[in-house]
Amino acid sequence: MNLLKTLALTLTIVTASSCKNKKSETPSERVSEVKSVIKKENNMNVLFVLTSHDKLGDTGKKTGFWVEEFANPYYTLLDKGVTITIATPNGGAAPIDPSSDSPDAATDATERFDKDADAKAKIANTNKLSDMNVDDFDAVFYPGGHGPLWDLANDATSIALIEKFNTQEKPIAFVCHAPAALKGVKNTDGTPLVKGKKVTGFTNSEEVAVGLTDVVPFLVENMLQENGGIYSKKENWAAYAIQDGNLITGQNPASSELVAEKLLESLK
Repeated sequence: MNLLKTLALTLTIVTASSCKNKKSETPSERVSEVKSVIKKENNMNVLFVLTSHDKLGDTGKKTGFWVEEFANPYYTLLDKGVTITIATPNGGAAPIDPSSDSPDAATDATERFDKDADAKAKIANTNKLSDMNVDDFDAVFYPGGHGPLWDLANDATSIALIEKFNTQEKPIAFVCHAPAALKGVKNTDGTPLVKGKKVTGFTNSEEVAVGLTDVVPFLVENMLQENGGIYSKKENWAAYAIQDGNLITGQNPASSELVAEKLLESLK
């Protein structure tokens, strides 16, 4: 009987203690928890991967990354508190496609970049891609320009990095010619990552329009289809982006903002 009384008393004390702990949570503590969640959402780290390639085939002309495709997503994410790290296969200065730095290609984002000494310094001194750890980032984004067709499409470090991001189900985003970087990327079962996925990228007709069909090593639209991607597009130069799971792709420079918005939403 004494044992039963002891057990009953113990249960009463435990229950009372539990209730007391619940009641002791103050409004300020709850606010602190909410702030912690908000801070965690805002404290996102995204890796931007740019090309190191600056030669436009055998034309004698220069290429590189397209400024708008970097600048618009860069500021879209930066203004929301995202921490951005920039890397290239070779490290050091990332080459800018001269055509993207002309008045005809200017946008609000490129004009902001032109006046942004900090952003320009980062472009002039990028990290080396092989030094990047996927575990340090919440997502990866590849701006286009013709450069990726030559280096990122075949870069073993980039391919392995995208595969790891995908395995961890983190957002992977590409715009314009940047889906070229998906050319050799595989799923864990050895199939192309884009197989059966809804994708877009720079169209064959847009490549014809810029007169580089016979210069580039391959056409983005053809490659995505050959790898089993469910490719779709809009008319030339129309803004168009599509998301399939964690994979986000955009058709052309005008699509960079749509890609950035989808990426930002995926980070929430």
